[in-house]
Amino acid sequence: MSQHKLTQTEEETRNFLVGLPIFDSMNSDELSILAQHMSYVQLQRGEHLFIEGDKGDFMGFVVQGLLEIVKRNDSGENIVIARLTKGNSIGEMALIDKSPRSATVVAKQPTIMVTLTDKGFDLLTEKSPQLGVKVIQKVARLLSLYMRRTSSRLADLMQNS
Repeated sequence: MSQHKLTQTEEETRNFLVGLPIFDSMNSDELSILAQHMSYVQLQRGEHLFIEGDKGDFMGFVVQGLLEIVKRNDSGENIVIARLTKGNSIGEMALIDKSPRSATVVAKQPTIMVTLTDKGFDLLTEKSPQLGVKVIQKVARLLSLYMRRTSSRLADLMQNS
């Protein structure tokens, strides 16, 4: 499979992908194709990746830094429901159902992320259906893992109440 030369940005994106465990089963060509359809984002401390209710049109993987996922409760208070560091992902549902964001995500320190938009994913699957299937399998595994964790936490909460 002959690849065109990566731009500097695509090369940097590819280098970020190499360091993420979720992509460790992908070969060099696959990572290059993926990098052509992704981009990276740098956030300063206090900067929002997205706000609850925003249109969900990308998912992201933390390369370095720290993000907090914040959800507003019924009383209007912001509750930190998770912290994300290197290797964690956010926004997977955006590739599947394109629903509005269910929480707010803010950088607690300077953070670098690699992102995949829904449009980028569509182009990727058009260009390389096999790679698209691999990516969606990885996303499905992440969502399944999160669902199991949430179910366990819910069971614990119900047992303790």
